[in-house]
Amino acid sequence: MRISSEEELSGVVRDATGPLCIRGGGTRDIGRPAPGAVIDVSGIAGIRIYEPGALTLVAGAGTPLAEVEAALAAEGQRLAFEPADWRGLLGTEGVPTLGGMVASNASGPRRVQAGACRDALLGVRFVDGAGAIVKNGGRVMKNVTGYDLARLLAGSWGTLGIMTEVSLKVLPAPEAAATLVMTGLDDAQALRAMTAALQSPFDVSGAAHGDIGTLIRVEGFSQSVAYRSGKLAQMLAPFGAVTVERDGESVAALWRDVRDLAPFRGTPGDVWRFSVKPSDAPALVDGLRRAGPVERVLYDWGGGLVWVETAPGRDLRPERLEGHATLMRASTETRARIAPFQPESAPVAAIAAGLRARFDPRGILNPGRMG
Repeated sequence: MRISSEEELSGVVRDATGPLCIRGGGTRDIGRPAPGAVIDVSGIAGIRIYEPGALTLVAGAGTPLAEVEAALAAEGQRLAFEPADWRGLLGTEGVPTLGGMVASNASGPRRVQAGACRDALLGVRFVDGAGAIVKNGGRVMKNVTGYDLARLLAGSWGTLGIMTEVSLKVLPAPEAAATLVMTGLDDAQALRAMTAALQSPFDVSGAAHGDIGTLIRVEGFSQSVAYRSGKLAQMLAPFGAVTVERDGESVAALWRDVRDLAPFRGTPGDVWRFSVKPSDAPALVDGLRRAGPVERVLYDWGGGLVWVETAPGRDLRPERLEGHATLMRASTETRARIAPFQPESAPVAAIAAGLRARFDPRGILNPGRMG
């Protein structure tokens, strides 16, 4: 069923007699398959308010992300957290939407500098599991209206409410960008190089490593970018040869490949995402390789985010993991058999259960998706 308004959605949820499977653009098929009637909310779309001078944008949750990014680009602005497009990774079609972006907290390489999607949220409107329309937050960062439900919904995968409207903070796009490229570094060397760059005073906005090499990005005013990239090249020279890419289109293409997981596009294996302390990343990957075949690895966020491809059907989650593991790509059978999301500790699980009982008392919104 395709919904075209918040009021219609409220009525459908209120009258529902069974589980509902929430769908926006249909591009982020992650987690356990949710049973129930499909509710397509992509019709609740359109930019409602855009104030470039105030750095704020309000749009329907079904608004295509590309539409928002085009409107921002026309004013020299952007979503600073660099939302990822996982269609190539997951083999899905459709159109990424604002609601799907927030529901998955999709955040790209610039998270190390600009924060995550949830950090840019100013407010949301959503329909809860009882059909009630809820508004939280506003259009300014200091708006205080009680509990911060906007950030709570980010990364909830549609299990707490169905978003209908999203308010976001936007930022100016940089005048220039450069990327330092190093090749031939092993994982430990790359981790040390990325850590050194991120701990430097040169305001790094991306640090990644994989088959693409080791990449360090700086952005800003042209003269500042030239100065900082030069200083970083000098600082990183002991790790190996450094080349500096300054062409804007080439720099954008490099980081688009990191953001959208280009090395995993069209490959046959399952893909896991690990969120760990950067210093733990090389040991994590070494352990995974000792346990079985690992096809490819990509480090992002300076090593804090590790993408790993392995043979289909394997549970890569270590017995002891200081962090989180998510099964991002696998067959429906594998996702039904292996818990796709990191199991929660007992106290956190109790809090999560309490929240779901409050916002979805009948348990009808994407039931089991995060189980």
